[in-house]
Amino acid sequence: MAVALRCFRHLPSLLYRSSFPRLRGLPQAPAACPALLLDGCRPSVHQRLLTRQLATKKAKGKGQSQTRVNISAALVEDIINLEETNEDMQAAVEALKEDFSRNLSVRTSPGVLDHIIVMTKDGKFPLNQLGQISQKSPQLIIVNMTNFPESTAAAMKAIRESGMNLNPEVDGTIIRVPIPKVTREHRESLAKLAKQSTNKSKEALRKVRSKSINQVKKFKNKVSEDTIWLLEKQIQQMADSAAAEMDKLLAAKTKELLG
Repeated sequence: MAVALRCFRHLPSLLYRSSFPRLRGLPQAPAACPALLLDGCRPSVHQRLLTRQLATKKAKGKGQSQTRVNISAALVEDIINLEETNEDMQAAVEALKEDFSRNLSVRTSPGVLDHIIVMTKDGKFPLNQLGQISQKSPQLIIVNMTNFPESTAAAMKAIRESGMNLNPEVDGTIIRVPIPKVTREHRESLAKLAKQSTNKSKEALRKVRSKSINQVKKFKNKVSEDTIWLLEKQIQQMADSAAAEMDKLLAAKTKELLG
């Protein structure tokens, strides 16, 4: 019994020595830096560990999909401002929402013309700052340009080129804007405009993504390839997320317009 107890006391140390060769090759974190992403500490060893960990793959369903990257913005702030990149991408999404709300609706009101931008010799102005807009009937909006008669032609052009499928008529300083009836053809025309607006917003999104990736590539000789790869993947994920949100907005607006 005593012999058995003596052997048992030595068992933990034996297990430790047997496992040591497998652990010996791993880099060790400094004791003062337990949480890299939380306290902003950036030792190179931990950065390599983080890089390798995020670069792994895992199975999802029947296929293989790369693990989503979620790099701390503070970790790479000397390379790129990820928060600013995300804000620029979300700005493109918000611009699409606003365009849908203002310009693509089967319901009409004087307010739909308010924010049409008119190019004049003195600069750009919203239509509602140049003319008095009122609704004469459900199918007719009137724009009175008496206060700025010299801008009547420019206002006519802005309304016609607004992308709202409007064909204004002028009578002196009065612009009459017939509102198309809500026919199936009109609904389909609005749905096409919604698709065009979405494509323009996605193009703006791609420009933000390309600009950000080019910014990251400027540091390819200063940081590791893994870091560049992770940042590019992070930016692509942000762009994909914004594009998916645009697709949802388009689907909802198309459903609304087609009825």
